[in-house]
Amino acid sequence: MPRRPRPTPVSTAPHSSTEASAAPARRIGVMGGTFDPVHHGHLVAASEVASRFELDEVIFVPTGEPWQKINVSPSEHRYLMTVIATASNPRFTVSRVDIDREGPTYTVDTLRDLRAQYPNDELFFISGADAVEQIVSWKDIDELWALAHFIGVSRPGHELSLSGLSGKHVSLMEVPALAISSTDCRSRVARGYPVWYLVPDGVVQYIAKHQLYTDGSD
Repeated sequence: MPRRPRPTPVSTAPHSSTEASAAPARRIGVMGGTFDPVHHGHLVAASEVASRFELDEVIFVPTGEPWQKINVSPSEHRYLMTVIATASNPRFTVSRVDIDREGPTYTVDTLRDLRAQYPNDELFFISGADAVEQIVSWKDIDELWALAHFIGVSRPGHELSLSGLSGKHVSLMEVPALAISSTDCRSRVARGYPVWYLVPDGVVQYIAKHQLYTDGSD
């Protein structure tokens, strides 16, 4: 199967020839989310993007205080569930940059922190296509374009559109359809229904141990 063409590289500050020859730029995916809980849909999407965009690593970044959501589980629980879920894939890692930062989580802050950690690498921010379509309303949009290339993922059959967005900064792609959502997983646990095979086994056990999404949550 022929290799897919890579998107236009993300612009970064110029580096010296010594730095450039020391280590080639890596391609790093950044997948932010509340992950409350992380489920197989998240993992499949990250794996598909990593394959198609030839990413060297995908960093999962659980949000600290999501500005657009309320009543989320404590960040430490969400972080540890994400660590458990991604442990078996050597290309997946988890970052604490958002949960260790005080105040609401904004994508631009996430990417600023990761850019400081990976100054010579290309960053690819992975999100749902519906969210990416609204990106023009996000905080500090011009800086976002400079920090990363954005990848919007969607289910097959969902209409994808770059209307109003620059193809230079945004790519859209379909991933295998999995009818799973974190909201449904929480609801099932609250009603006493199983979430086996919707979330990774270790996450099922973590939820049960800490009685998450029930009245006895710790």
